[in-house]
Amino acid sequence: MSARNFAVSTIALAVSQAFTVSAFADDAPAVAPAVAPAEQAPSEVVVITGKNAAPRASVAGFTDMPLLLTPASVTVLSREKMQDLNIRSTTDAAKFDASISDAYNAVGYAEQFSIRGFKLDNGSSYRKDGMIIPGDTQIPLENKEAIEVLKGLAGLQSGMATPGGIINYVTKRPTATPLRSVTIEASERGTVLGAVDVGGRFEDRRFGYRVNVAGERLRSYVKGADGHRNFISGAFDWQISPQALLQLDADYQKKSQVSVPGFQLINNATLPKISADNMLNNQSWSYPVETESSNIGARFSYQFNQDWNATVSANSHSFKRDDYTAFPYGCGAQDLYPGFCANGDYDVYDYISLGERKKPQAMQAMVQGKFATGAVKHAVTGGYSFYKNSEKWGDDIYEYAGTSNIFHPVAVKPTGLTSGPVTERRSDRERAVFFQDVVGLTEQLTLHAGARHTQVERNQLAAKAATDESFWLPNVSLVYAPLANVSAYASWAEGLERGGIAPKQTSNQKEALAPSLSKQVELGVKADLYKDLSLAMSVFQIRKGLEYTDARNTYVRNGQAQHRGLELSAQGHATPDLMLAFTAMALNTEQSGTGQAALDGKRVTNVPKFKSSIYAEYALPQVAGLKLNANWQHAGKKAFDPENTFFVPSYNTLNLGASYATRIGATSAIFRAQVYNATDKFYWRDVTPDLGGYLFPGAERTFKLSAQLDF
Repeated sequence: MSARNFAVSTIALAVSQAFTVSAFADDAPAVAPAVAPAEQAPSEVVVITGKNAAPRASVAGFTDMPLLLTPASVTVLSREKMQDLNIRSTTDAAKFDASISDAYNAVGYAEQFSIRGFKLDNGSSYRKDGMIIPGDTQIPLENKEAIEVLKGLAGLQSGMATPGGIINYVTKRPTATPLRSVTIEASERGTVLGAVDVGGRFEDRRFGYRVNVAGERLRSYVKGADGHRNFISGAFDWQISPQALLQLDADYQKKSQVSVPGFQLINNATLPKISADNMLNNQSWSYPVETESSNIGARFSYQFNQDWNATVSANSHSFKRDDYTAFPYGCGAQDLYPGFCANGDYDVYDYISLGERKKPQAMQAMVQGKFATGAVKHAVTGGYSFYKNSEKWGDDIYEYAGTSNIFHPVAVKPTGLTSGPVTERRSDRERAVFFQDVVGLTEQLTLHAGARHTQVERNQLAAKAATDESFWLPNVSLVYAPLANVSAYASWAEGLERGGIAPKQTSNQKEALAPSLSKQVELGVKADLYKDLSLAMSVFQIRKGLEYTDARNTYVRNGQAQHRGLELSAQGHATPDLMLAFTAMALNTEQSGTGQAALDGKRVTNVPKFKSSIYAEYALPQVAGLKLNANWQHAGKKAFDPENTFFVPSYNTLNLGASYATRIGATSAIFRAQVYNATDKFYWRDVTPDLGGYLFPGAERTFKLSAQLDF
């Protein structure tokens, strides 16, 4: 049975059961999970919840211990705060973490980000419940309980991942009591979203369900970037015995939206003066990008006794894309590549790639336990993980079709061509064994030591090239907690990432470089000053091989990229009615060792030296249920090109919002409103060097209204 049919069938069954069985009494006993979902454990964290900081997260380690005592940096955005802020995409969520930036994040295409200045890899940096999923489309949030962001190397915990970190999406699970929630939302030029969230337990309370369904009409702030999206998911659990728990989940999404290309510099020297809603992909033959994605996940956990447990997890993902774009690139009249003409003309290319497919599958088995050797306490984890992926595509079409103008669009004729037959072009396998011991040396001092041995295989069928290498990824940290609410840590780690893929128009386009190692040193301090106020600071240095297109137009790895940074965060209640959350990152990036004066000593592109975000929420004591919120974001200037010959100006944006919680009869209702970019400021939010360099403007002033009804 296909993933799509499985998802639809199981969810339909759950929905029918949900509304036919008798309602469960609120005081009915819930069946407790056999094992707490501590497949991976937390670390220093900014939990933007508006409530007490969550004590744990499911990413950035193995042992289940308080966030205060774990040696890494993590941000967690809870479901409640996603609802409060009308967050419907990872792009919305990224506004609240200064360490995350856009990285070729085009409207209508894949959401793509960088963390600590390193662009994430679509094939390894995104996870669902710890399992790899591709980041090649908008990852749906309707069935997500939280978004977790690990900042920094994740070699021990996750194997392959870019040095910046990983983004993990935690799936919603069945609820102990009945849940019936409906959300309706309208925004931008007529975007309309409807979503249903249903959860609870069946009459036999060993079995639970959680179902999410959503439909969305997309009307972007960019005129013409229209489309639609449909989503359905189900999660189920079975408490087989007091010690054994089986969890299953499935989801399916289909999205269709016209993508929005970026702009290039006028004469490759000056910024174009345009409105944020200007659309370059506006030919009559511009079709929406069509994506389909699905997941089937499973997790079995068994508690042997109070100290020992085992977990087996697996996920199978399927992704398909048909990509059409009237793509802007260069100025033939001035023989300028890249860059637009002085009068705003640009060359239009007919780009078509149909039937792109990815099918990653991941599995992990893990045993965890606690014991003591004399006065020394140990918390150990050992396990095995396996990952494989097959990528298929056909030879794409990228042909000159004509010339248009950014100020006065011109209709050009399509080429009438289509992409070639789809065949398997690349396959990957990754096998790993890992072990970690968290040693309590004293009551205040803890040693975290572990390593992962990873075997990496990559077969590039089109290039007739293969890689088969193994790597050791060590990780050592010390955590010192002089007080119950204060800790400091020092960590050293090595990470592993897949080689970058040569971009279009290079001599080795679509070929992948060999895997490479990276190294990180990090120091941090964390404090929970009182029940609802947390502070954190970390300093880090990450080094990795530099990848770029050289003078021979070949994509290579040569030299080194070094990122040194300082991260600050604080969140909690300044008064009983006022909650504040602050995050900032100062980052120094440097390219070196290439032997090219144009690159050595220069900053990495699309990364500001300083970025910050502050969020405030005030509950008006005079009006029960009414809250006001505001978010101020700042980003410094960014280099447009690797040679740093051009910089894009810094910007500030202000977002405002309000929510009102009330009851309508027996129904709980929350009405929310948001105004993004309230001052209607024009700014360049994304300055990617990809494909010759493109700029994406930020959204103009937009509004969002929603109503959430809980029955």
